[in-house]
Amino acid sequence: MSDVIADLQIHSRFSRAVSKAMTLPNIATWAHRKGIGVVATGDWTHPIWFREIERDLEEVGNGLLHLRQSAYEAAFSEQEGNVFTHRVPAHAELPLFLLATEVSCIYSQGGRVRRVHTLIWVPSLDSARKIGQEMTKRGCNLMSDGRPIVGLTSVQIAELVFSIEPRALIIPAHAWTPWFSVYGSLGGFDSIEEAFGQFSGQIYAIETGLSSNPVMNWRIKELDNRAILSFSDAHSGPKLGREATVFDIPQGRLGYDAIYEAIRGTGESSISYTVEFYPEEGKYHYTGHRTCQIRQSPEETREKGTTCPVCGKTLTVGVMHRVDDLAGRSDDEVGLVDVTPKDAMLKAKMMGSVTFPKRPPFLMVVPLLEIISEAIGSPVTSPKVQMPYMRITNEVGSEFFTLLRAELPAIAKVAGERVAEGIARVRSGRLSIDPGYDGVFGVVKIWDTNVQGVADTGKEQLSLLS
Repeated sequence: MSDVIADLQIHSRFSRAVSKAMTLPNIATWAHRKGIGVVATGDWTHPIWFREIERDLEEVGNGLLHLRQSAYEAAFSEQEGNVFTHRVPAHAELPLFLLATEVSCIYSQGGRVRRVHTLIWVPSLDSARKIGQEMTKRGCNLMSDGRPIVGLTSVQIAELVFSIEPRALIIPAHAWTPWFSVYGSLGGFDSIEEAFGQFSGQIYAIETGLSSNPVMNWRIKELDNRAILSFSDAHSGPKLGREATVFDIPQGRLGYDAIYEAIRGTGESSISYTVEFYPEEGKYHYTGHRTCQIRQSPEETREKGTTCPVCGKTLTVGVMHRVDDLAGRSDDEVGLVDVTPKDAMLKAKMMGSVTFPKRPPFLMVVPLLEIISEAIGSPVTSPKVQMPYMRITNEVGSEFFTLLRAELPAIAKVAGERVAEGIARVRSGRLSIDPGYDGVFGVVKIWDTNVQGVADTGKEQLSLLS
């Protein structure tokens, strides 16, 4: 068995607010730099992007694809000095791709407008092509965006996809985001059954989104027999892998079927653990109103309500409050506990449930660029941050190796003692975060001298300050 890091929710340059550099060769090289073994194609419903998938990728016979040699040579043959790639990876080092797309279903049901973003994974180009053709026949404008807005209901999407590809996986994306998700406070449902009807039994997993983590989702009883997955929803190369799912797959069996079986829990493969963004850093963790700079914890919202005290408008209800509303059990009933990783080389703190010991555990990370940025006091996009990042990921190892496995002296030798100390603090949870709200990302503070450590990532207040 071997662990494979997967990031299976990303977007191409054909989606709104996505970097124009999100081409398949650039996605491949960034995924390699991150340490990702399987990455999503993203956006295969978009006709032009689908043609580029056919041009630049080829199926390898196991339900996954890899970059064609011709695409690799065209993209990287003359880029040795380019700061974007810095060190051109060998073709054989690049990750495999899984055909994954995301659609935005906006429709009326039960007297309310519903807005649900849904991931669709398929094992072949033929299946993707047929699903796209059928969506077009049903009036979906797939050229409008890489993540198209469609008028089909969640039930209709499931019926369409499963009728063409029974081995497809349909997974609610960023399941708690207020505006566009299956559980969203502003456009979602109170249950998967309400959203997907007769197909709810074929929804084998949800994706947590940046503003929630597994322990929050373990409180929801209808998720007890569904996998909890985490992916980046990346709109640029540097954002790849900010969340990921690690699959434990037998040697020589990596492929779509192994991932499918791991999610369903029906084969030799399994989910080893997930890598999580600190949920407070997500931009919808707390309730609030960005314009008026109002932010409330769930406890404060229960006391004060959801009306903005400044302008009188309705606050955007945060993920933490929404989880509380739908939860069938408390944090104490989940029983969050530190667990010893099966992989002795992992150096980061790992957490699981004492009540549900068979649930895959998780660990929390802060992206390496953010750690370097705070360590040297320069913006993430600054060359002062970018160049050390490139040096570390060239000389120490991939970003995931550096964050989770590398020896601190090796990191210090390349990037300095302060960066190494920052990684050590993140590994042990010695940091604090000002929670995000209403579209505002939370702010990580690694060097707050008062920080005693993150005590419980399932609680409303995840950082204990003296």
